[in-house]
Amino acid sequence: MIKVGVIGFGYWGPNLVRNFSESDQTQVVGVADVNAKRLAVVQARYPGMQTTSDPLELIKDPNVDAIVVATPVSTHFDLAMAALAAGKHVLVEKPITSTSEQASRLIEEAEKRKLTLMVDHTFVYTSAVRKIRELVLNGELGQPYYYDSVRINLGAFQHDVNVIWDLAVHDLAILQYVLRNEPAAVSATGMSHVAGQIENIAYLTLFFPDSFIAHIHVNWLAPVKIRRTLLGGSRRMLIYDDVESSEKIKIYDKGIHIADSPEGAHQLRINYRAGDMWAPHIEATEALKLEVQEFASAIKAGRKPLTDGEAGLKVVRILETATESMARRGQVLEIAKGVLA
Repeated sequence: MIKVGVIGFGYWGPNLVRNFSESDQTQVVGVADVNAKRLAVVQARYPGMQTTSDPLELIKDPNVDAIVVATPVSTHFDLAMAALAAGKHVLVEKPITSTSEQASRLIEEAEKRKLTLMVDHTFVYTSAVRKIRELVLNGELGQPYYYDSVRINLGAFQHDVNVIWDLAVHDLAILQYVLRNEPAAVSATGMSHVAGQIENIAYLTLFFPDSFIAHIHVNWLAPVKIRRTLLGGSRRMLIYDDVESSEKIKIYDKGIHIADSPEGAHQLRINYRAGDMWAPHIEATEALKLEVQEFASAIKAGRKPLTDGEAGLKVVRILETATESMARRGQVLEIAKGVLA
Protein backbone atom coordinates (compact mmCIF):
# COMPACT_ATOMS: atom_id res chain seq x y z
CA MET A 1 0.00 0.00 0.00
CA ILE A 2 1.43 3.36 -1.07
CA LYS A 3 0.92 5.98 1.64
CA VAL A 4 0.06 9.38 0.25
CA GLY A 5 0.08 12.93 1.59
CA VAL A 6 -2.01 15.54 -0.23
CA ILE A 7 -1.03 19.21 -0.10
CA GLY A 8 -3.96 21.49 -0.93
CA PHE A 9 -7.67 20.89 -0.28
CA GLY A 10 -9.15 23.70 -2.36
CA TYR A 11 -10.92 23.22 -5.71
CA TRP A 12 -9.24 20.03 -6.96
CA GLY A 13 -7.81 18.63 -3.73
CA PRO A 14 -11.04 17.00 -2.50
CA ASN A 15 -11.30 14.98 -5.74
CA LEU A 16 -7.71 13.81 -5.38
CA VAL A 17 -8.14 12.84 -1.73
CA ARG A 18 -11.33 10.91 -2.52
CA ASN A 19 -9.78 8.94 -5.38
CA PHE A 20 -6.54 8.16 -3.55
CA SER A 21 -8.62 7.06 -0.53
CA GLU A 22 -10.86 4.78 -2.59
CA SER A 23 -8.00 3.08 -4.46
CA ASP A 24 -6.92 -0.35 -3.25
CA GLN A 25 -3.31 0.58 -4.04
CA THR A 26 -3.00 3.81 -2.05
CA GLN A 27 -3.88 5.22 1.35
CA VAL A 28 -4.15 8.92 2.19
CA VAL A 29 -2.47 9.39 5.55
CA GLY A 30 -2.54 13.17 5.73
CA VAL A 31 -3.73 16.44 4.17
CA ALA A 32 -2.07 19.84 4.43
CA ASP A 33 -3.74 23.19 3.77
CA VAL A 34 -3.19 26.71 5.07
CA ASN A 35 -6.96 27.19 5.46
CA ALA A 36 -8.26 25.92 8.81
CA LYS A 37 -11.85 25.67 7.51
CA ARG A 38 -10.74 23.32 4.75
CA LEU A 39 -8.91 21.13 7.24
CA ALA A 40 -12.07 20.98 9.32
CA VAL A 41 -13.89 19.63 6.25
CA VAL A 42 -11.19 16.97 5.87
CA GLN A 43 -11.58 15.89 9.49
CA ALA A 44 -15.36 15.72 9.12
CA ARG A 45 -15.21 13.62 5.94
CA TYR A 46 -12.27 11.43 6.97
CA PRO A 47 -12.26 11.05 10.77
CA GLY A 48 -8.85 10.30 12.15
CA MET A 49 -6.93 11.50 9.13
CA GLN A 50 -3.84 13.57 9.91
CA THR A 51 -4.22 17.27 9.03
CA THR A 52 -1.73 20.10 9.21
CA SER A 53 -1.29 23.69 8.07
CA ASP A 54 2.40 23.03 7.37
CA PRO A 55 3.07 21.03 4.18
CA LEU A 56 6.61 20.29 5.35
CA GLU A 57 5.15 18.08 8.08
CA LEU A 58 3.76 15.76 5.42
CA ILE A 59 6.87 15.99 3.26
CA LYS A 60 9.17 15.06 6.17
CA ASP A 61 6.87 12.34 7.54
CA PRO A 62 8.76 9.00 7.18
CA ASN A 63 5.42 7.16 6.84
CA VAL A 64 4.56 9.05 3.62
CA ASP A 65 5.71 7.47 0.35
CA ALA A 66 4.27 9.97 -2.12
CA ILE A 67 3.19 13.60 -2.15
CA VAL A 68 0.36 15.06 -4.22
CA VAL A 69 0.60 18.81 -4.86
CA ALA A 70 -2.74 20.56 -5.51
CA THR A 71 -1.85 24.16 -4.75
CA PRO A 72 -1.49 27.41 -6.77
CA VAL A 73 0.91 27.07 -9.71
CA SER A 74 3.41 29.50 -8.19
CA THR A 75 4.00 27.05 -5.30
CA HIS A 76 4.34 23.85 -7.35
CA PHE A 77 8.10 23.92 -7.83
CA ASP A 78 9.14 24.54 -4.23
CA LEU A 79 6.77 21.92 -2.83
CA ALA A 80 7.57 19.28 -5.46
CA MET A 81 11.33 19.84 -5.14
CA ALA A 82 11.15 19.57 -1.35
CA ALA A 83 9.19 16.32 -1.66
CA LEU A 84 11.65 14.82 -4.16
CA ALA A 85 14.57 15.88 -1.96
CA ALA A 86 12.88 14.05 0.92
CA GLY A 87 12.70 10.86 -1.17
CA LYS A 88 8.98 11.04 -2.01
CA HIS A 89 7.31 10.23 -5.31
CA VAL A 90 5.39 13.26 -6.59
CA LEU A 91 2.17 13.98 -8.49
CA VAL A 92 1.68 17.67 -9.35
CA GLU A 93 -1.52 19.35 -10.44
CA LYS A 94 -1.41 20.95 -13.92
CA PRO A 95 0.56 22.82 -15.12
CA ILE A 96 3.57 21.18 -13.54
CA THR A 97 5.49 24.42 -12.87
CA SER A 98 5.55 28.13 -13.70
CA THR A 99 8.60 27.86 -15.98
CA SER A 100 10.28 25.27 -18.17
CA GLU A 101 13.53 25.75 -16.22
CA GLN A 102 11.72 24.67 -13.04
CA ALA A 103 10.19 21.65 -14.78
CA SER A 104 13.61 20.60 -16.06
CA ARG A 105 15.05 20.76 -12.57
CA LEU A 106 12.26 18.59 -11.17
CA ILE A 107 12.85 16.01 -13.90
CA GLU A 108 16.58 15.93 -13.16
CA GLU A 109 15.96 15.58 -9.41
CA ALA A 110 13.45 12.74 -9.89
CA GLU A 111 15.78 10.87 -12.25
CA LYS A 112 18.75 11.34 -9.92
CA ARG A 113 16.80 9.89 -7.00
CA LYS A 114 14.97 7.26 -9.12
CA LEU A 115 11.58 8.63 -8.06
CA THR A 116 8.30 8.91 -9.97
CA LEU A 117 7.36 12.41 -11.13
CA MET A 118 3.92 12.78 -12.67
CA VAL A 119 1.74 15.70 -13.78
CA ASP A 120 -2.04 15.78 -13.39
CA HIS A 121 -3.04 16.07 -17.07
CA THR A 122 -6.46 14.71 -16.16
CA PHE A 123 -8.04 14.74 -19.62
CA VAL A 124 -5.47 12.23 -20.86
CA TYR A 125 -7.15 9.69 -18.57
CA THR A 126 -10.71 10.35 -19.71
CA SER A 127 -12.35 7.57 -21.71
CA ALA A 128 -13.38 10.06 -24.41
CA VAL A 129 -9.85 11.32 -25.08
CA ARG A 130 -8.50 7.78 -25.04
CA LYS A 131 -11.11 6.81 -27.64
CA ILE A 132 -10.05 9.80 -29.79
CA ARG A 133 -6.43 8.67 -29.62
CA GLU A 134 -7.50 5.16 -30.63
CA LEU A 135 -9.44 6.54 -33.62
CA VAL A 136 -6.48 8.65 -34.74
CA LEU A 137 -3.89 5.88 -34.37
CA ASN A 138 -6.15 3.36 -36.11
CA GLY A 139 -6.53 5.69 -39.07
CA GLU A 140 -10.31 6.02 -38.68
CA LEU A 141 -10.10 9.77 -39.33
CA GLY A 142 -7.46 9.45 -42.03
CA GLN A 143 -4.72 12.07 -42.02
CA PRO A 144 -5.47 14.58 -39.22
CA TYR A 145 -6.10 18.06 -40.62
CA TYR A 146 -7.07 20.31 -37.72
CA TYR A 147 -8.00 20.61 -34.04
CA ASP A 148 -10.44 23.40 -33.13
CA SER A 149 -11.38 23.80 -29.47
CA VAL A 150 -13.64 26.12 -27.45
CA ARG A 151 -13.13 25.97 -23.67
CA ILE A 152 -15.06 28.80 -22.05
CA ASN A 153 -17.10 29.57 -18.92
CA LEU A 154 -17.86 32.33 -16.42
CA GLY A 155 -14.90 32.17 -13.98
CA ALA A 156 -13.08 31.08 -12.04
CA PHE A 157 -10.49 33.85 -12.31
CA GLN A 158 -7.01 32.81 -11.22
CA HIS A 159 -4.59 35.13 -9.48
CA ASP A 160 -1.22 33.67 -10.42
CA VAL A 161 -1.73 32.42 -13.99
CA ASN A 162 -3.59 33.73 -17.03
CA VAL A 163 -6.40 31.92 -18.82
CA ILE A 164 -4.14 29.90 -21.14
CA TRP A 165 -2.22 28.43 -18.20
CA ASP A 166 -5.53 27.53 -16.58
CA LEU A 167 -7.66 26.26 -19.48
CA ALA A 168 -5.57 25.89 -22.65
CA VAL A 169 -3.24 23.55 -20.78
CA HIS A 170 -5.95 20.87 -21.09
CA ASP A 171 -5.99 21.07 -24.88
CA LEU A 172 -2.21 21.09 -25.09
CA ALA A 173 -2.09 17.91 -23.02
CA ILE A 174 -4.79 16.31 -25.19
CA LEU A 175 -2.94 17.22 -28.40
CA GLN A 176 0.31 15.83 -27.02
CA TYR A 177 -1.38 12.53 -26.16
CA VAL A 178 -3.50 12.13 -29.30
CA LEU A 179 -1.01 13.17 -31.99
CA ARG A 180 2.35 11.71 -32.92
CA ASN A 181 3.98 15.04 -33.68
CA GLU A 182 4.53 18.24 -31.71
CA PRO A 183 3.85 21.88 -32.62
CA ALA A 184 6.74 23.84 -34.09
CA ALA A 185 5.41 27.35 -33.49
CA VAL A 186 2.58 29.24 -31.80
CA SER A 187 0.73 32.53 -32.16
CA ALA A 188 -1.43 33.84 -29.31
CA THR A 189 -3.55 36.90 -28.64
CA GLY A 190 -5.38 37.78 -25.46
CA MET A 191 -6.84 40.54 -23.36
CA SER A 192 -7.64 41.42 -19.76
CA HIS A 193 -10.97 43.05 -18.96
CA VAL A 194 -10.27 43.49 -15.26
CA ALA A 195 -7.98 46.37 -14.40
CA GLY A 196 -4.56 45.24 -13.22
CA GLN A 197 -5.30 41.56 -13.78
CA ILE A 198 -3.93 38.97 -16.19
CA GLU A 199 -5.56 37.94 -19.47
CA ASN A 200 -9.03 36.41 -19.10
CA ILE A 201 -9.60 35.62 -22.80
CA ALA A 202 -7.14 34.24 -25.35
CA TYR A 203 -6.82 32.59 -28.75
CA LEU A 204 -3.95 30.23 -29.58
CA THR A 205 -2.94 28.92 -32.99
CA LEU A 206 -0.44 26.06 -33.08
CA PHE A 207 1.53 25.32 -36.24
CA PHE A 208 2.82 21.79 -36.79
CA PRO A 209 5.64 20.58 -39.10
CA ASP A 210 3.06 19.11 -41.51
CA SER A 211 -0.25 20.63 -42.66
CA PHE A 212 -1.96 20.03 -39.30
CA ILE A 213 -3.10 23.15 -37.44
CA ALA A 214 -4.70 23.63 -34.00
CA HIS A 215 -6.75 26.54 -32.70
CA ILE A 216 -7.75 26.96 -29.05
CA HIS A 217 -10.20 29.53 -27.67
CA VAL A 218 -10.25 29.98 -23.89
CA ASN A 219 -12.29 32.46 -21.87
CA TRP A 220 -13.19 33.09 -18.22
CA LEU A 221 -15.78 35.71 -19.16
CA ALA A 222 -18.40 33.72 -21.08
CA PRO A 223 -22.11 33.41 -20.17
CA VAL A 224 -22.15 29.63 -20.68
CA LYS A 225 -19.83 26.70 -20.14
CA ILE A 226 -18.68 25.16 -23.41
CA ARG A 227 -16.16 22.35 -23.79
CA ARG A 228 -16.35 21.44 -27.47
CA THR A 229 -13.61 20.25 -29.82
CA LEU A 230 -13.62 19.51 -33.53
CA LEU A 231 -11.02 17.15 -34.94
CA GLY A 232 -11.01 16.89 -38.70
CA GLY A 233 -9.27 14.35 -40.89
CA SER A 234 -9.06 13.32 -44.52
CA ARG A 235 -11.56 10.45 -44.03
CA ARG A 236 -13.81 11.48 -41.16
CA MET A 237 -14.39 14.22 -38.62
CA LEU A 238 -15.48 14.15 -35.00
CA ILE A 239 -16.95 16.44 -32.37
CA TYR A 240 -15.97 15.92 -28.74
CA ASP A 241 -18.29 17.64 -26.26
CA ASP A 242 -17.16 17.09 -22.69
CA VAL A 243 -20.29 18.75 -21.26
CA GLU A 244 -22.51 16.08 -22.82
CA SER A 245 -23.57 13.42 -20.33
CA SER A 246 -23.84 10.86 -23.15
CA GLU A 247 -22.57 10.71 -26.71
CA LYS A 248 -19.51 12.77 -25.82
CA ILE A 249 -17.99 11.84 -29.19
CA LYS A 250 -19.82 12.00 -32.49
CA ILE A 251 -18.07 10.79 -35.63
CA TYR A 252 -19.15 12.13 -39.00
CA ASP A 253 -18.44 10.33 -42.23
CA LYS A 254 -18.10 13.63 -44.04
CA GLY A 255 -15.33 15.20 -46.04
CA ILE A 256 -14.09 16.14 -49.47
CA HIS A 257 -12.55 14.35 -52.39
CA ILE A 258 -10.28 16.24 -54.74
CA ALA A 259 -10.03 15.00 -58.30
CA ASP A 260 -8.35 16.32 -61.43
CA SER A 261 -10.71 18.38 -63.53
CA PRO A 262 -11.08 17.43 -67.17
CA GLU A 263 -11.15 21.13 -68.06
CA GLY A 264 -7.43 21.51 -67.40
CA ALA A 265 -4.45 19.87 -65.82
CA HIS A 266 -4.06 22.66 -63.29
CA GLN A 267 -7.68 22.77 -62.16
CA LEU A 268 -9.11 20.69 -59.35
CA ARG A 269 -12.66 19.55 -58.73
CA ILE A 270 -13.80 19.22 -55.11
CA ASN A 271 -16.47 16.65 -54.39
CA TYR A 272 -18.28 16.62 -51.05
CA ARG A 273 -19.08 13.45 -49.15
CA ALA A 274 -21.88 13.28 -46.58
CA GLY A 275 -22.28 9.93 -44.85
CA ASP A 276 -23.59 8.69 -41.52
CA MET A 277 -22.95 9.94 -38.00
CA TRP A 278 -22.39 7.58 -35.09
CA ALA A 279 -21.45 7.87 -31.45
CA PRO A 280 -19.07 5.22 -30.06
CA HIS A 281 -19.63 3.81 -26.59
CA ILE A 282 -17.58 5.65 -23.96
CA GLU A 283 -16.81 4.04 -20.60
CA ALA A 284 -18.04 6.01 -17.58
CA THR A 285 -14.88 5.41 -15.51
CA GLU A 286 -13.74 8.54 -13.66
CA ALA A 287 -10.50 9.91 -15.12
CA LEU A 288 -8.92 10.49 -11.71
CA LYS A 289 -9.45 6.85 -10.80
CA LEU A 290 -7.36 5.79 -13.81
CA GLU A 291 -4.81 8.48 -13.04
CA VAL A 292 -4.35 7.20 -9.49
CA GLN A 293 -3.92 3.67 -10.85
CA GLU A 294 -1.28 4.91 -13.29
CA PHE A 295 0.62 6.76 -10.56
CA ALA A 296 0.61 3.72 -8.25
CA SER A 297 1.55 1.34 -11.07
CA ALA A 298 4.45 3.54 -12.18
CA ILE A 299 5.79 3.72 -8.61
CA LYS A 300 5.60 -0.04 -8.09
CA ALA A 301 7.13 -0.87 -11.50
CA GLY A 302 9.79 1.83 -11.34
CA ARG A 303 8.75 3.14 -14.77
CA LYS A 304 7.77 6.53 -16.14
CA PRO A 305 4.03 7.27 -15.94
CA LEU A 306 2.00 8.21 -19.01
CA THR A 307 1.95 11.89 -18.04
CA ASP A 308 5.48 12.14 -16.70
CA GLY A 309 7.59 15.18 -15.98
CA GLU A 310 8.70 15.41 -19.60
CA ALA A 311 5.07 15.63 -20.74
CA GLY A 312 4.57 18.45 -18.26
CA LEU A 313 7.71 20.22 -19.46
CA LYS A 314 6.63 20.15 -23.11
CA VAL A 315 3.28 21.72 -22.24
CA VAL A 316 4.93 24.43 -20.12
CA ARG A 317 7.27 25.29 -23.00
CA ILE A 318 4.27 25.89 -25.25
CA LEU A 319 2.55 27.96 -22.54
CA GLU A 320 5.66 30.10 -22.07
CA THR A 321 6.01 30.71 -25.80
CA ALA A 322 2.29 31.48 -26.16
CA THR A 323 2.47 33.98 -23.30
CA GLU A 324 5.41 35.72 -24.98
CA SER A 325 3.53 35.74 -28.29
CA MET A 326 0.51 37.27 -26.56
CA ALA A 327 2.70 40.05 -25.20
CA ARG A 328 3.85 40.68 -28.79
CA ARG A 329 0.25 40.80 -30.07
CA GLY A 330 0.22 37.48 -31.82
CA GLN A 331 3.71 37.25 -33.28
CA VAL A 332 4.43 33.69 -34.44
CA LEU A 333 7.22 32.25 -32.27
CA GLU A 334 9.14 29.00 -32.56
CA ILE A 335 8.73 26.55 -29.67
CA ALA A 336 11.91 25.28 -28.03
CA LYS A 337 12.74 21.61 -28.65
CA GLY A 338 14.39 18.95 -26.56
CA VAL A 339 13.41 17.45 -23.24
CA LEU A 340 15.77 19.16 -20.84
CA ALA A 341 16.90 22.76 -21.07
